[in-house]
Amino acid sequence: RWSLSDAVRKRFGETAELVAQQDRRTAATQERLRHLLTLTGEERALVLGTGAGAFAIALAPLVREVIGVDIVPELVEEGRKRAPANVKLVEADATALPYGRGSFDLVCTARTLHHVPRPELALAEMNRLLRPGGTMLVADQLAPVDSLAAIELNRFERARDPSTTRILADVDLRGLFDANSLVLRHAEIIREERDLERYFDLAGCHGDERERARALAPHGASA
Repeated sequence: RWSLSDAVRKRFGETAELVAQQDRRTAATQERLRHLLTLTGEERALVLGTGAGAFAIALAPLVREVIGVDIVPELVEEGRKRAPANVKLVEADATALPYGRGSFDLVCTARTLHHVPRPELALAEMNRLLRPGGTMLVADQLAPVDSLAAIELNRFERARDPSTTRILADVDLRGLFDANSLVLRHAEIIREERDLERYFDLAGCHGDERERARALAPHGASA
């Protein structure tokens, strides 16, 4: 099993339905995937940290098969309610997946690495499963380049959501890619505006914890 703290399962297990609601932005996700990826429709794809399956479901019409893996059974069950026939959602360990080397043409992870204690292990496992010449897609929130601002952001994010380990900066991600001999073909930075109260709700952050996190919130509502 993925050796994550109980905080991850607690956080996502309790908020699975909210996560599924937030994830129903399939059309927008699908349009971005069409823009980012060059696909033939015959690919076998893996989505690591699939959550309630939104990313896998958005990807499904563009490829032959999608396998989505996640450690939280409640999220996997939510996703299975909506998954089409070519999407299989599995509860599994992200750092030791039961698939052979080079099993996938496309491997993806979205909004997951900042919940992983050892993101380098997750990325190495993705790289093991990717066939030579295949494509890896990584999407996650970015920490600021300024180290003090990054510390402040991570302090807030951990107060809001104890399952957060560390939000990486762009340079950290590029270092992980280099360590795995991956060639970065394309990068985009997108700014999102966030409603702070809904952001707290999504993490199940209430009461004293909510007030503590609110006091640590960075200025500005973008991420």
